[in-house]
Amino acid sequence: MSGPLYRGASGIRISGNSNDLWDSQMKDKTEKEDLDRNRSSDQSYLALRFPFRVFFPDNNSPSKYGNGESGFASDPFIVGSPRSRHKLTLLLVKLSLALIVILALMGSFWWTISISTMSRGQIVHNYRRLQEQLVSDLWDIGELSLGSSRLQEFEFCSEESENYAPCFNVSENLALGYSDGSENTRLCGQSSRQSCLVLPPVNYRIPPRWPTGRDIIWVANVKITAQEVLSSGSLTKRMMMLDEEQISFRSVSPMFDGVEDYSHQIAEMIGLRNESNFVQAGVRTILDIGCGYGSFGAHLFSKQLITMCIANYEPSGSQVQLTLERGLPAMIGSFNSNQLPYPSLSFDMLHCARCGIDWDLKDGYFLIEADRVLKPGGYFVWTSPLTNARNKENQKRWNFVRDFAENLCWEMLSQQDETVVWKKTSKRSCYSSRKPGAGPATCNKGHDVESPYYRPLQGCIAGTQSRRWIPIQEKTTWPSRSHLNKTELALYGLHPEDFSEDAENWKTTVTNYWSVLSPIIFSDHPKRPGEEDPSPPYNIFRNVLDMNAHFGSFNAALLEAGKSVWVMNVVPTSGPNYLPLILDRGFVGVLHDWSNLTLGLASVTEEVRCEPFPTYPRSYDLVHAEGLLTLQTHQQRRCTMLDLFTEIDRVLRPEGWIIIRDTAPLVESARMLTTRLKWDARVIEIESNSDDRLLICQKPFFKRQGVSS
Repeated sequence: MSGPLYRGASGIRISGNSNDLWDSQMKDKTEKEDLDRNRSSDQSYLALRFPFRVFFPDNNSPSKYGNGESGFASDPFIVGSPRSRHKLTLLLVKLSLALIVILALMGSFWWTISISTMSRGQIVHNYRRLQEQLVSDLWDIGELSLGSSRLQEFEFCSEESENYAPCFNVSENLALGYSDGSENTRLCGQSSRQSCLVLPPVNYRIPPRWPTGRDIIWVANVKITAQEVLSSGSLTKRMMMLDEEQISFRSVSPMFDGVEDYSHQIAEMIGLRNESNFVQAGVRTILDIGCGYGSFGAHLFSKQLITMCIANYEPSGSQVQLTLERGLPAMIGSFNSNQLPYPSLSFDMLHCARCGIDWDLKDGYFLIEADRVLKPGGYFVWTSPLTNARNKENQKRWNFVRDFAENLCWEMLSQQDETVVWKKTSKRSCYSSRKPGAGPATCNKGHDVESPYYRPLQGCIAGTQSRRWIPIQEKTTWPSRSHLNKTELALYGLHPEDFSEDAENWKTTVTNYWSVLSPIIFSDHPKRPGEEDPSPPYNIFRNVLDMNAHFGSFNAALLEAGKSVWVMNVVPTSGPNYLPLILDRGFVGVLHDWSNLTLGLASVTEEVRCEPFPTYPRSYDLVHAEGLLTLQTHQQRRCTMLDLFTEIDRVLRPEGWIIIRDTAPLVESARMLTTRLKWDARVIEIESNSDDRLLICQKPFFKRQGVSS
């Protein structure tokens, strides 16, 4: 971006022979030029922010021309001097321009009301395009006027930010008085925002390609020590091998049958032959609470099951961070005080193996929340030494959980060793057939909502009045489940034709994405030394974040195209809530507010622009945003584009990719910001007759310099 443009002052010819007169005039001229220069600088800035002041000066502002020596204001319009005539001419030009604008607006108004109804839609569309172009033009003008300082690249964050997850600060929460688990609650504030770029650790290495990366991760990429590995649970420890450079997970090794035996045991307790029959029993999506390091989900992935890991924030040794590093779905979350950011009836199975949740606390509210996100006919699997309690205190706790589960209309299918499996009822009539006062009541419509975004835990049973109350055994099995039928689409107010058209468009779009990305990846970024020949592009990405998922059709198109990926489908709270549809299709996703947030605990309430996503740095290989910038422009209070991109940079892995699809003016504005983030960027025209553009960026791999001894 070029620097600010300056206009040279035109010379003024002075007549007369008196030296005194000359000196006086030169002095006056110098003072006036200094004053005019200063005011011109201020007014040029104001003119960018308030362009209509050019035509309508502020009558309340002080006179530009000051007072004469007699104490009266000098008249700038005295006819005779060339300067006065010049100013009079400028005023006439301004008035003429103002008149032209008024006449143009009046003409536009009369023309608009005279056109036919058939053409008004096209006029509105073109008018919106002109508005977006105006925003882009004003952005460009503002950057030019304010100089190159606005385009300075971001600085890198300090070393303490390498694994920093915003909004999770246990020490601050403890200082505010939160305890008994609530200190892990997500609490955002203005201090959560960072205006810097997070660098990876000193010895960070690009993760191995999938599926190798599922079973091997580099120690330097995550914040965990050998002691933390050795002190982990016995089952987890047996599934991990640690050396100086890498951690190996043995979940798929034929020599190690711990997780395979465990999942096989669960299947038998449900009444299935083995875990390969989970899909036939209606199970596709699993919420793994306190997932360890994701080995349960890693094993079930080969059975066409997708497991979302959710666990508390941990400053080090993070379950979520290691699970994501393995290329498996995970996000930070907890049951402490708020509902999970999923609608009711979201998952086919909930799994908790020594997950650290005390289900008997808070009058059973944690169990009520588990019931809320579990689909009818779904399964709750709990493995805990509490189920085989010997002392009276632990037996009392176990009896509470068992009795409360019965009052939630859960049927205990089996108990083996430390593992218990319940099945949620498929019949709504079960709740009305309970004894009076037995268990929590069902929620009314006012408390049973599909957008539980930062809502406190509820004491009533949710989902019983939902039209989505369909037992998992009655749903089509995966992968047919992703293609919803006419009856299912009607639950979301969608027509089959619109849904099919959206699906076909995304199939074409994914094909176009890969035709664009393949030559860029393999020409500009060939294989690294020591790697095998590059595999097809579907192995370049594993973790994908879709920031504006709509119906989840981008996810479906990727899978149908044979891409070995999983997608975190994010549904912005500022748009239509199609997250229930996405989850019912057999995908995973979450509600999130990319724009702004009013968030707090108890008495703490603060508006935060650009809420960070609940994850650690370097979580995703690809970030995709279709129409998100347009959605942001319609928000009254919205995150700035630069703040949004800084958050994308935080969650993106080094050498990761960004695909932004939006209108041409917004894409061009976004492209201007990529230099500040040090991204390599290209703008690509999709079709000659399309208003949209693609912005394809790659985040470079900047290495942090080691400390010299």
